[in-house]
Amino acid sequence: MADVALQSGVTSVTEQVDRARVLQRLRLSDAAFRHLTRSAAILVLIILGGIIVSLVHGSWPALRTFGFSFLYTEVWNPVTEQFGAISPIYGTVVTSVIAMLIAVPVGLFIALFLTELCPMWLRRPIGIAIELLAGIPSIIYGIWGLFVFAPFLQQYVQPFLISVFGNLPGLSTLFAGPPYGIGVLTAGLILAIMVLPFITSISRDVFEAVPPVLKEAAYGLGCTTWEVARYVVLPFTRVGVIGGVMLGLGRALGETMAVTFVIGNAHRISGSILAPGTTISATIANEFTEAVGDLYTSSLIALGLILFVITFIVLAFARLMLMRLNARLGK
Repeated sequence: MADVALQSGVTSVTEQVDRARVLQRLRLSDAAFRHLTRSAAILVLIILGGIIVSLVHGSWPALRTFGFSFLYTEVWNPVTEQFGAISPIYGTVVTSVIAMLIAVPVGLFIALFLTELCPMWLRRPIGIAIELLAGIPSIIYGIWGLFVFAPFLQQYVQPFLISVFGNLPGLSTLFAGPPYGIGVLTAGLILAIMVLPFITSISRDVFEAVPPVLKEAAYGLGCTTWEVARYVVLPFTRVGVIGGVMLGLGRALGETMAVTFVIGNAHRISGSILAPGTTISATIANEFTEAVGDLYTSSLIALGLILFVITFIVLAFARLMLMRLNARLGK
């Protein structure tokens, strides 16, 4: 009996030691994982801070020379070294607004069709086709827009818009001028095609996450498909939809090559969306390699800083909107 008790005691001590070792190993692995994730987050902040410091340092000569007038001056003349950012800012905002006005409703309708109305055998081909649009390089969009899309707009669409809206008060300025083919409207349409897959894919995923019992209950009350989509699906997924829209807007604001091909690259502000213009990204891509002189280079870097600030403001506004929506929903 004494040997059995001794052996039992030894076994109990061994089990306790093994358990202590396992717990120690788990604590160490958990601490390592915690430090690793924290380091990754801190690394992102360091990289972001480095980008901000580099942009501010590179743009400081231009900001010191032109001051606040750099933001509202239209002149962009490398010969006389007079630079203003209002034309690229205007082009960036207008093309992004045009893109979102087209892509958001079309993307939401496509997502609703795929989740609510589309036959099962057709959902996968359409979904794959939409995802393929997101994988096409931007320069391919630009080449297609310049050689195919812009001539089509110049020959058919823009003359129609001029004839229909050219004599209407309030819209005559917006659609004034000859049909160039390239211009702000063309760039906005290309951007709409480019951001459409992002909005559609994210909206489709969040629409599919709606509990079927909610939709079935609405159908049981006699709601139509449109009423289910409007009063059940969209309210339940509005946070995810807004996130997808803001992701597409961020892509539209920063797009470079496709816009460079089709916008016309003219440093002037026109009331007509058919006229050529430029954006911040297009200006930097066109002129950075040819920039001669510190002030010219600094002005281009200042444009990059302005684009960074615009993107930050948009994302911050989106985050604030999502926080208010979550607070309204009681989350």
